[in-house]
Amino acid sequence: MIPGGAPSAAPASDGAFRALPAFFEFAAPREWKAIDFISDLHLCEALPRTFDAWAAHLRRTPADAVFILGDLFEVWVGDDARTLPFERQCMDVLAEAASHRSLAFMVGNRDFLLGAAMLRDTGMMGLPDPTMLGAWGQHVLLSHGDELCLDDRPYQAFRAEVRSAAWQRQFLARPLSERLAVAAEIRRESTARRRFDGDSSADVDAAEAVRWMHAMGAAELVHGHTHRPGSNALAPGFKRHVLSDWDLDQGQRAEVLRLTRDGFQRVAPAAP
Repeated sequence: MIPGGAPSAAPASDGAFRALPAFFEFAAPREWKAIDFISDLHLCEALPRTFDAWAAHLRRTPADAVFILGDLFEVWVGDDARTLPFERQCMDVLAEAASHRSLAFMVGNRDFLLGAAMLRDTGMMGLPDPTMLGAWGQHVLLSHGDELCLDDRPYQAFRAEVRSAAWQRQFLARPLSERLAVAAEIRRESTARRRFDGDSSADVDAAEAVRWMHAMGAAELVHGHTHRPGSNALAPGFKRHVLSDWDLDQGQRAEVLRLTRDGFQRVAPAAP
């Protein structure tokens, strides 16, 4: 991955000037034939059917690579949690899949504390947010999507706080039992969930998304976070594809976005 993108700033909707993020580039190997994109699975012990569908897809997909664009886990309190029974089970699935195909992971708003130890033990490649993917002559910008929800100012302030090195050092210094109690509160309390997820009515800022895409020469954007799967034009010549969340325990939602030489298509997860 190579840093790219010249520093720039532009007025945001609130009149402030917003610098472009640092962009990274990843070139898919020429021999790859398909890349799967998934996000927002929110895996936890309470969603066994969702877990089983995810595990089956990682084992059986015909794609050469699976890119996970955030919120794989309902919450991730630090890489020392990977020794817990459910988290260990997830890690084993990821490690097994990574032995057969490439896996890439981009953090989301729920699992932004997933770090180098988990990536190392699973064999996943870390993807900075945002990342520019080059594949078969196509240029696609990848993001979890939460950073683009500019109208949700309380969430953006919260996001800036918890993504700071100081906040993360302080939180990770707390005993694992305390951090797990925070995770339990997030699952239980709607107010706590909203802090980490932001306003559910918020969507990405189209002008900011296009500005990112224009800066990197990308005609298409893939993101998750909003749980509103679909594809639409953000502006003439700029298209975005929103990934589906997964819920096969209380709902019937599970979808994969697949990229090939012929473009994007939405497919069902691979059958067990």
